[in-house]
Amino acid sequence: MTQPTPPGQGGQPYGQPQQPYGQQPYGGQQQPYGGQPGYGYPQQPQQPHGQQPYAPFPQQPQPGGFPPPPAPAARNNIGLGVAVALVAALVAAGIYGAIIGATEHEIGWAAVGVGFVVGLAAGKTGGPNPALGALSAVFSLGAVYLGQLIGAAMVIADKTGMAFSDIFFDHFDALQEAWSNDADAMTFVFFAIAAIAAFGGAKRAAQ
Repeated sequence: MTQPTPPGQGGQPYGQPQQPYGQQPYGGQQQPYGGQPGYGYPQQPQQPHGQQPYAPFPQQPQPGGFPPPPAPAARNNIGLGVAVALVAALVAAGIYGAIIGATEHEIGWAAVGVGFVVGLAAGKTGGPNPALGALSAVFSLGAVYLGQLIGAAMVIADKTGMAFSDIFFDHFDALQEAWSNDADAMTFVFFAIAAIAAFGGAKRAAQ
């Protein structure tokens, strides 16, 4: 004959119904998975499917996924462009004169280079103002003329043995007269192409 098991010695106590396996209460009433808070940590309220808990920042699609480049700063400093063009004209005149003095010939590509350098300097620093193109052409004319005088003084100094500074500064009137006597049609063609190159260089550099 089977004896009943006393309380506290295995089995269920008298007077309490036995619960199925896996449904025993643990610290209170059991909640379904993902429902109420568990283990004392607050849970965030679930959002409906497809909705975010915060409003996203608006995004603007860009080609290739990169942000647009910053707009270039506008260049419109006429005073700076004129000053830089004048300095470039003086430097170019010295180089042009040295080329003439070394070769004893007027070289067309050198005159083009003078005009282009003057126009490029003006356009890069002064911006797209049309007045800079005209001023660059004027400065290039002066640079070509000054360069030809420097070259003539170098040639005369080499042939006479006189100092370059004496010919260029002390006998400047005689130097101009000698240049005028030697000038021909090609001399003025060099003036024209230098002015055209200066105007075009200023326009291209300002773009």
